[in-house]
Amino acid sequence: MSTIQMRGKPVADKYRELIKRKIHGAKQNGRMTTLAVLVVGDDPASHVYKNRLVKLIKELGGQAKEIILPADADQEKVISVIKRMNRNRYITGILPMMPMPKHIDGDAVGAVIAANKDIDCLNSFNLGDFFAGNNPYAACTPRACMVTLEHYGIELEGKNVVVIGRSNVVGKPVAMLLLQKNATVTLCHSKTQNIAELTRQADIVVAAVGKPCFVTPDMVKEGVVIVDVGINSVDGKLVGDVDPAVEAKASAFTPVPGGIGVVSNMMVMDALTRHI
Repeated sequence: MSTIQMRGKPVADKYRELIKRKIHGAKQNGRMTTLAVLVVGDDPASHVYKNRLVKLIKELGGQAKEIILPADADQEKVISVIKRMNRNRYITGILPMMPMPKHIDGDAVGAVIAANKDIDCLNSFNLGDFFAGNNPYAACTPRACMVTLEHYGIELEGKNVVVIGRSNVVGKPVAMLLLQKNATVTLCHSKTQNIAELTRQADIVVAAVGKPCFVTPDMVKEGVVIVDVGINSVDGKLVGDVDPAVEAKASAFTPVPGGIGVVSNMMVMDALTRHI
């Protein structure tokens, strides 16, 4: 069985030139496109993601504003920073890195982002509009999953899909997007019993649990399609939520690094320029 390696670069490249032209056009009209990225704490994966976004927006002709708060910053401080960025007319879009430290309610933080500056569909209005089917700008990583599957010709209609993880930024929205494509979706989480029994029946597994190598070869069937959303830092290396050994059983898979993360970065830029 030949395995399709669903690399992110060809997918991201489809968007690159269009986004670059939009940013250049805004600059010619006197408007600089600026992405504000907020990181609370020292989570390695969040800082890796932030650094890549900063590099990418600069490559595309825009600029970045980095806000780094200590891990012990309280929720009131984080929300006040968000509100200040809402009022800053030079900031085009705001992206707080999730998850926040445990003492901060990430949903409360997302809820105060101005709807027109909300990059990752965290604002309650945008989130509700998305789940109602009225807003195509879902969170960036779920959109990255969908455009990657489409690019590589993975059929979704009628397929059994297991999504592992129920966060508001990945698990729940990607499940909704898959349902919109007429897939049959099972959403698993930390309280799900016998996850392996469910994943072994899946035609497609979307792993977004945030645990390195959580999905192992014994948990999947031959020919499964693997979408690995995980970005975990282990001993200074980035690894996914899926054990690399699963590749031998997969008909298609997204590598880590070089897979969904690359596309997700470009979806951030796509959302950033949606009003340009």
